Amino acid sequence: MPLPIRRTKLRRGDRAKLTRLARSRTAPRRLVDRARIVLGSAEGKSGTELCSEIGVSRPTVTLWLDRYDSGGLAAIQSDEPRSGRPKRISHEVDAEIVERAQDDAPPEGTHWTTRQMAEEVGVSKSHVWRVWQAHGLAPHRVDYFKISTDPHFVEKLRDVVGLYLDPPERAVVFCFDEKSQIQALDRTQPGLPLKPGRAGTMTHDYKRHGTTTLFAALEVATGSVVHECMPRHRHQEFLRFLRKIDKSVPAGLDIHVILDNYATHKHEKIERWLGTHPRVHFHFVPTSASWLNLVELLFNELERRQLKRLAVHHVQELIDAITSYLDRRNDNPFPYTWTASADDILRKVRRAQRSLAKVKKTSGANH
Repeated sequence: MPLPIRRTKLRRGDRAKLTRLARSRTAPRRLVDRARIVLGSAEGKSGTELCSEIGVSRPTVTLWLDRYDSGGLAAIQSDEPRSGRPKRISHEVDAEIVERAQDDAPPEGTHWTTRQMAEEVGVSKSHVWRVWQAHGLAPHRVDYFKISTDPHFVEKLRDVVGLYLDPPERAVVFCFDEKSQIQALDRTQPGLPLKPGRAGTMTHDYKRHGTTTLFAALEVATGSVVHECMPRHRHQEFLRFLRKIDKSVPAGLDIHVILDNYATHKHEKIERWLGTHPRVHFHFVPTSASWLNLVELLFNELERRQLKRLAVHHVQELIDAITSYLDRRNDNPFPYTWTASADDILRKVRRAQRSLAKVKKTSGANH
């Protein structure tokens, strides 16, 4: 017997939240299904339609519609306590698992594993995993960082971010860098193709056939790329590429180039060339702050989508692959949008500096 249509009335402000939850790729499946049930009912779908569309049972549809009617969005985002044996592991043990994962080191190794912590505390490794997950802890992972010590960090930061958020009129802003030592690699044996239930394969070892350097200037406003591969990255090649950028921009427009502090970029011949081309302006990012240069996102994209699995027999084949990828990208360019203000970045940097100072003070006291 088909379930009747039950049009649920959404509470104020819930529609947008339920829609985001229903479309989420990271939320648990059970929460996504619940959001879809409530939204579907609000749109006038019958219970039978919801069962078929979402793949749930009739009691499930009725349960979550009743829960939403009685408690709103909060009621479908949490599960009621279930019957069964009460929890036997104390909160003190859970607190110890959390504390030791952050402040302690295991007898062997540099970080805790679930097995080591379980043996140390006297619980199951699955319980350790659940506690860590609930507190957002992942001892096996580490994020890398470096805080710039550039004495002119603030001025350079405001200069570069200002170009992103408020570019000058009648000017083109480029983010420039070289991706050096790109290797032309060939695998020692052919790989196997992707098949259902099996990933594609490639050998772990390879043959080297030389290297090339990619010079790239990403136009901030449009996302188009001026690019060229060269065998080396001296001041001669850099000057040649600057001329290429200069020719690519119509007369009457200024050119602002964001780049790093590589010595080649400050060579005396480069300085002389800038003196004869007053429309070209350099803006250096702070030392150890390459993340301020948007062209790094382009290099990351190129590495993931073209170079990581590429197998070539010689350097020219590598150059052709890079050139072809960037030319196709220029056919339909897209920009990377910078959103963080200089003040937001400075607040994060200062918090990091304070945290590092506390760590240094604590480690100094321990020694």
